[in-house]
Amino acid sequence: MKAVRAGDGGVTVVDVEEPPGSGELVDMKATSVCASDLSYIAWGFDKILGHELAGLREDGTPVVVEALYGCMDCERCRRGGACRSPFRDISFSPTMVEEADDARTAPRPRIGPSPRSVPGVPTAPRDRDDAVVAGARAGDEAAFARLVERHRRELRVHCYRMVGSVEEAEDLTQETFLRAWRHIGGFEGRSTLRAWLYRIATNACLDALDGRARRVLPQDLEPATTDPGSGPAEMVARTDIPWLQPLPDRLWEPAADRDEEPDAVAVRRETIELAFIAALQHLPPRRRAVLVLRDVLGWPARQTAEHLGVSEASVASALHRARSTLRERLPERRADWAPTTEPTAEERAVVGRYMAAVERADLAAVADLLAEDVRTAMPPWTLWLAGRPAVMAALTESWDPRSPDYVGRFRMLATRANGQPAVATYLRGPGDDAHRAFAIGVLRIEGGRIAEIVAFHEPALFPAFGLPATAPAPPPDRG
Repeated sequence: MKAVRAGDGGVTVVDVEEPPGSGELVDMKATSVCASDLSYIAWGFDKILGHELAGLREDGTPVVVEALYGCMDCERCRRGGACRSPFRDISFSPTMVEEADDARTAPRPRIGPSPRSVPGVPTAPRDRDDAVVAGARAGDEAAFARLVERHRRELRVHCYRMVGSVEEAEDLTQETFLRAWRHIGGFEGRSTLRAWLYRIATNACLDALDGRARRVLPQDLEPATTDPGSGPAEMVARTDIPWLQPLPDRLWEPAADRDEEPDAVAVRRETIELAFIAALQHLPPRRRAVLVLRDVLGWPARQTAEHLGVSEASVASALHRARSTLRERLPERRADWAPTTEPTAEERAVVGRYMAAVERADLAAVADLLAEDVRTAMPPWTLWLAGRPAVMAALTESWDPRSPDYVGRFRMLATRANGQPAVATYLRGPGDDAHRAFAIGVLRIEGGRIAEIVAFHEPALFPAFGLPATAPAPPPDRG
């Protein structure tokens, strides 16, 4: 039969041995196809459509293969497990082969969902949901809620990527559901419900972004301050600027009950680190949408084009320009992006020592934890610092009770944001009797030291992290 084979030289159509019979598994592993989108390849009398691949045997009978997204060389993908690569290409990991009925006389093979599914791979709404879909289309609000709520977390992340604000992402997720409810009667099942919701969410984000300024960090506005003597005196708070916001991990991590959120694994694949989100904001909105759909969610060019109402050529051009911009904007050593991983024991220890040192106002201990080229930013202040000397000079002034710039004493709680370690800082200012919400600091740790801290001085963010407005009493061992 004819099949697709992908290698360093591109994608070609080749002859392969007869595959197993109906209902058996085969492994048609594709590699290095990022430069050649499979949706352009056609052979026999059919072509690749979304996740599906149709081949033609030498005797003319068709074979339908369900293609899955995955990385190129991961043993996990070969076993059909969850892929964690953010810029994953397409692979055919254990795939279901099924014979199309009436093959010789049909104008094209029947392509539909496989009777089996592969663990860790998002699927279309399950057969048992057919009645729920019908109920939702008939106006049953409870049925509609059951259908869409399972997608809330991943759609929230999608909207957050597009707009850079956790507050707006929540509003746009709700707007997505409202638009879906208004139009659920027209949902005919030609695409999955998940893809349909993504299309609505993307359009809602593009509408919200129309004519608006992008969200920024201090690094986007002015050069770094490296002179230890020029820190606090030049700080200017700009509340008129739309600042980037962090995303609490509690709002995107999969729920404990995977039956309630079958697509939650897709969120874990997505790149959500703060530097990546900041880089995305440098893209025009529609170009941003193309990159997210193609490189983050792994959608084929054809599906992305249909989703955005543009040509495949426009998608290819936008993706090329978006990738070039990201290469320029991502920090050094982040050009080849790696998936977010769980914090290591070393990272947790660094965060713990940092929190304790800040609470003690121990400048020497803090300095020992900072990388030599550490960067710190504190929106809404436009000033940002680069280098350990500049950072420590600023801390020395603000932590000294004799200084006119003294801010008070801190208490800290560990949290997580954007898949990174984070700390919630509470401040007890001079004359105050309580530690009050002050800032959420997102940390990047490399080589056992803190390489970057972005402290968002926005107490209104604390409820999104599930944190109180005032700090609880400290445990006995932290005094």
